Amino acid sequence: MRLEDASRIDFVLTLRRRWADTLYPVLAEQVEAAAGDDAAAVADGLPLHDWFAWLERGSQKMLWRATQDTVLANGSETTPSAAKAGGGLDLDPGLALPDWYTDWDIHVQPGGIWRNRQTAEVYELGAKLVMLGENDDYTFHTLFAETAVPKRDYHRIIDLGCGFGKSTWPFARLYPDAEVIGVDLAAPCLEMGHQKCGALGLPVQFLQRDCCDTGLDDGSMDLVASTMLLHELPPEPLAQTIREAARLLAPGGLLRMLDFRYTGDALRNHVLTGHSARNNEPFMPYAMAADTMEICEATGLMNARWVAFDERPHSPKPGRQDELIWPPRTDWHFPWAVLEAEKPA
Repeated sequence: MRLEDASRIDFVLTLRRRWADTLYPVLAEQVEAAAGDDAAAVADGLPLHDWFAWLERGSQKMLWRATQDTVLANGSETTPSAAKAGGGLDLDPGLALPDWYTDWDIHVQPGGIWRNRQTAEVYELGAKLVMLGENDDYTFHTLFAETAVPKRDYHRIIDLGCGFGKSTWPFARLYPDAEVIGVDLAAPCLEMGHQKCGALGLPVQFLQRDCCDTGLDDGSMDLVASTMLLHELPPEPLAQTIREAARLLAPGGLLRMLDFRYTGDALRNHVLTGHSARNNEPFMPYAMAADTMEICEATGLMNARWVAFDERPHSPKPGRQDELIWPPRTDWHFPWAVLEAEKPA
């Protein structure tokens, strides 16, 4: 990467860090000092909230522009070499991508992630950066695979909405005896994942399928997982995806889906709802309002619940608990949580 490109990216990341760890705490202090009954209304009336909102979207656009220019100038440094071993790639040229998927530049990334190899490369580099620069080796996704999924013998694992495999290859590394499958709509991302896993010697099977209807056999999976998928889905595809996950699970199989949940803190909830508009994620409020536990139970899954997930790799991990309880923090952070459920044995 050229020095000028690295410098642009570093500037934007520093700006976004100060947005999260400096601007947000001051906003929270101003809302608390106003002592109003409606924190959202109080926040909307503060000039600092307008700056906070503007900076979130503006810095996100700056980040994608810097990432796009870097890929155009240098080629993605993370572009994997040709596949060398194992795995497979099954693309479906006739698969019709749904309008809700193609009509939005999700995450404000120009062109989305599904158009061509270049947009997939921009997404791959950007995925390392959007976590405020703390995801250089996809630590976030590895942490999910290592800490949110019980250690056991899995014969078949499927990662729904896998993208280019950033949460798929951690499963292949952790469970080398398991058959690991990644499913996504975006063919360019699947091609990248296939090549990456081939270069790593990880025999992952990548399939271009709709997560609502994978076409795979009933009861064929011991673990169905996803990261950051549910909040990208409209209400009916969300419910269909959970029903599909339940259909795929073998008796005793586990469901683990990482996504956002409201914290109960009025200001954080308000900022998270605003994020959905500022980051071109229109279905997020519907996903967080959906009764996903009821959907799970209606499919025959049991013990459905949400468990808080702390994305900081060196922070103490909370024990399994029935409530969503995040560690106290003053900075702005996305309230990650894992939807857990299991298929009766």
